[in-house]
Amino acid sequence: MHRSVIAVALGTLLSAAPLAAQGSSQTSGDRAEVLTVTERMVEAMRVRDTAALKRLFLPGARLVGMRTRRDATAPHVQALTPDQFADFVARDTARGTWIERLWNPRVEVEGTLATVWAEYDFHFDQRFSHCGVDAFQLLKTAEGWRIASLADTYRTEGCAERPGP
Repeated sequence: MHRSVIAVALGTLLSAAPLAAQGSSQTSGDRAEVLTVTERMVEAMRVRDTAALKRLFLPGARLVGMRTRRDATAPHVQALTPDQFADFVARDTARGTWIERLWNPRVEVEGTLATVWAEYDFHFDQRFSHCGVDAFQLLKTAEGWRIASLADTYRTEGCAERPGP
Protein backbone atom coordinates (compact mmCIF):
# COMPACT_ATOMS: atom_id res chain seq x y z
CA MET A 1 0.00 0.00 0.00
CA HIS A 2 2.76 2.39 0.96
CA ARG A 3 4.54 1.81 -2.39
CA SER A 4 1.36 2.42 -4.38
CA VAL A 5 0.76 5.77 -2.61
CA ILE A 6 4.33 6.85 -3.41
CA ALA A 7 3.94 5.67 -7.00
CA VAL A 8 0.67 7.61 -7.42
CA ALA A 9 2.19 10.74 -5.83
CA LEU A 10 5.30 10.49 -8.01
CA GLY A 11 3.19 9.90 -11.12
CA THR A 12 1.04 12.92 -10.30
CA LEU A 13 4.10 15.13 -9.81
CA LEU A 14 5.73 13.96 -13.04
CA SER A 15 2.56 14.44 -15.08
CA ALA A 16 2.04 17.93 -13.62
CA ALA A 17 5.57 19.07 -14.47
CA PRO A 18 4.83 19.61 -18.18
CA LEU A 19 1.68 21.55 -17.27
CA ALA A 20 3.65 23.85 -14.98
CA ALA A 21 6.19 24.41 -17.72
CA GLN A 22 3.37 25.26 -20.17
CA GLY A 23 1.84 27.79 -17.77
CA SER A 24 4.19 30.55 -18.90
CA SER A 25 6.30 30.57 -22.00
CA GLN A 26 8.37 33.54 -20.85
CA THR A 27 12.08 33.09 -21.37
CA SER A 28 14.91 35.44 -20.50
CA GLY A 29 15.50 35.76 -24.26
CA ASP A 30 11.90 36.89 -24.86
CA ARG A 31 12.13 39.35 -21.97
CA ALA A 32 15.37 40.83 -23.29
CA GLU A 33 13.99 41.09 -26.85
CA VAL A 34 10.83 42.81 -25.63
CA LEU A 35 12.82 45.32 -23.55
CA THR A 36 15.09 45.96 -26.53
CA VAL A 37 12.05 47.05 -28.56
CA THR A 38 11.01 49.55 -25.86
CA GLU A 39 14.56 50.90 -25.65
CA ARG A 40 14.75 51.20 -29.44
CA MET A 41 11.56 53.24 -29.35
CA VAL A 42 12.91 55.81 -26.89
CA GLU A 43 16.21 55.95 -28.81
CA ALA A 44 14.41 56.50 -32.14
CA MET A 45 12.47 59.34 -30.48
CA ARG A 46 15.71 60.87 -29.14
CA VAL A 47 17.44 60.91 -32.53
CA ARG A 48 14.21 61.59 -34.44
CA ASP A 49 14.60 58.48 -36.60
CA THR A 50 11.00 58.31 -37.76
CA ALA A 51 11.57 55.34 -40.09
CA ALA A 52 12.99 53.26 -37.23
CA LEU A 53 10.20 54.45 -34.95
CA LYS A 54 7.46 53.38 -37.38
CA ARG A 55 9.06 49.95 -37.93
CA LEU A 56 8.71 49.15 -34.22
CA PHE A 57 4.90 49.28 -34.43
CA LEU A 58 2.44 46.86 -36.01
CA PRO A 59 0.09 48.17 -38.69
CA GLY A 60 -3.00 49.49 -36.93
CA ALA A 61 -1.18 50.09 -33.64
CA ARG A 62 -2.36 52.94 -31.40
CA LEU A 63 -0.71 55.25 -28.89
CA VAL A 64 -3.17 56.58 -26.32
CA GLY A 65 -3.08 58.73 -23.22
CA MET A 66 -5.07 61.23 -21.24
CA ARG A 67 -4.02 64.83 -21.79
CA THR A 68 -5.28 68.18 -20.55
CA ARG A 69 -5.35 70.88 -23.18
CA ARG A 70 -4.28 74.36 -22.16
CA ASP A 71 -7.72 75.76 -23.02
CA ALA A 72 -9.77 72.99 -21.35
CA THR A 73 -10.41 72.02 -17.77
CA ALA A 74 -11.18 68.34 -18.38
CA PRO A 75 -8.68 65.84 -19.79
CA HIS A 76 -9.29 64.20 -23.13
CA VAL A 77 -8.07 61.03 -24.77
CA GLN A 78 -5.20 61.59 -27.17
CA ALA A 79 -4.98 58.74 -29.70
CA LEU A 80 -2.35 58.60 -32.41
CA THR A 81 -1.29 56.18 -35.10
CA PRO A 82 2.43 55.37 -35.28
CA ASP A 83 2.66 57.58 -38.40
CA GLN A 84 1.05 60.52 -36.60
CA PHE A 85 3.32 60.00 -33.61
CA ALA A 86 6.46 59.81 -35.78
CA ASP A 87 5.42 62.97 -37.63
CA PHE A 88 4.90 64.76 -34.31
CA VAL A 89 8.35 63.66 -33.10
CA ALA A 90 9.92 64.91 -36.34
CA ARG A 91 8.17 68.30 -36.24
CA ASP A 92 8.68 69.09 -32.55
CA THR A 93 12.23 70.43 -32.76
CA ALA A 94 11.73 73.77 -30.94
CA ARG A 95 11.65 72.21 -27.46
CA GLY A 96 14.90 70.28 -27.93
CA THR A 97 15.85 66.61 -27.91
CA TRP A 98 13.20 64.23 -26.62
CA ILE A 99 14.68 62.14 -23.82
CA GLU A 100 12.42 59.49 -22.33
CA ARG A 101 13.88 57.11 -19.78
CA LEU A 102 12.17 53.90 -18.68
CA TRP A 103 12.51 52.74 -15.08
CA ASN A 104 11.66 49.49 -13.27
CA PRO A 105 10.10 47.68 -16.22
CA ARG A 106 7.86 44.71 -15.46
CA VAL A 107 7.61 42.25 -18.34
CA GLU A 108 5.10 39.46 -18.82
CA VAL A 109 5.31 37.12 -21.80
CA GLU A 110 2.87 34.42 -22.83
CA GLY A 111 3.58 32.88 -26.21
CA THR A 112 3.34 35.65 -28.79
CA LEU A 113 1.99 38.30 -26.39
CA ALA A 114 4.08 40.52 -24.14
CA THR A 115 3.22 43.36 -21.80
CA VAL A 116 5.67 45.89 -20.39
CA TRP A 117 4.70 48.23 -17.56
CA ALA A 118 7.41 50.80 -16.89
CA GLU A 119 7.72 54.08 -15.07
CA TYR A 120 9.19 56.82 -17.22
CA ASP A 121 10.46 60.35 -17.02
CA PHE A 122 10.63 62.73 -19.93
CA HIS A 123 12.95 65.63 -20.64
CA PHE A 124 13.46 68.13 -23.43
CA ASP A 125 17.24 68.30 -23.52
CA GLN A 126 18.07 68.60 -19.81
CA ARG A 127 14.72 70.20 -18.87
CA PHE A 128 12.30 67.96 -16.99
CA SER A 129 8.85 67.87 -18.62
CA HIS A 130 6.76 65.09 -17.06
CA CYS A 131 6.64 61.51 -15.81
CA GLY A 132 4.22 58.62 -15.69
CA VAL A 133 3.81 55.00 -16.65
CA ASP A 134 4.07 53.45 -20.11
CA ALA A 135 2.04 50.28 -20.75
CA PHE A 136 3.19 48.47 -23.89
CA GLN A 137 1.45 45.53 -25.56
CA LEU A 138 3.70 43.70 -28.02
CA LEU A 139 3.12 40.78 -30.37
CA LYS A 140 5.78 38.42 -31.67
CA THR A 141 5.72 38.33 -35.47
CA ALA A 142 7.93 36.68 -38.08
CA GLU A 143 10.03 39.88 -37.94
CA GLY A 144 10.26 39.79 -34.13
CA TRP A 145 8.49 41.64 -31.34
CA ARG A 146 6.49 44.70 -32.43
CA ILE A 147 4.38 47.17 -30.49
CA ALA A 148 0.61 46.67 -30.88
CA SER A 149 -0.35 49.44 -28.48
CA LEU A 150 1.15 51.93 -26.08
CA ALA A 151 -0.84 53.71 -23.39
CA ASP A 152 0.64 56.14 -20.93
CA THR A 153 -0.10 58.34 -17.99
CA TYR A 154 1.14 61.92 -17.82
CA ARG A 155 1.85 64.03 -14.77
CA THR A 156 4.11 66.91 -13.86
CA GLU A 157 3.95 66.57 -10.06
CA GLY A 158 4.73 63.74 -7.69
CA CYS A 159 7.44 62.32 -9.93
CA ALA A 160 10.33 60.31 -8.48
CA GLU A 161 13.49 62.34 -8.13
CA ARG A 162 16.12 60.89 -10.41
CA PRO A 163 19.42 62.20 -11.74
CA GLY A 164 19.11 64.24 -14.93
CA PRO A 165 19.85 62.73 -18.33
